[in-house]
Amino acid sequence: MDTLTHTMNNLFEQLGLPCRDRDIEAFVHRHKPLAEGVALADAVIWSDNQAEFIREAIDLDSDWAEVVDQLDARLRQFQTSH
Repeated sequence: MDTLTHTMNNLFEQLGLPCRDRDIEAFVHRHKPLAEGVALADAVIWSDNQAEFIREAIDLDSDWAEVVDQLDARLRQFQTSH
């Protein structure tokens, strides 16, 4: 039985993006918030292959779906002042 739990770092690596914590934070900061009503996979920030991976993760409820949902939530948060 596969008990692998994917992390945000694993997701970014799978998408071919820099996957260190600071790289992920910079990516999220640079691209949030996503436009209301735009599905994560339809955002203009992805290549065709990345968008397809994200779409399949959600549509097939794959083992990546939870971490993809987490990324979606992070990208929908509005910027806050420090």
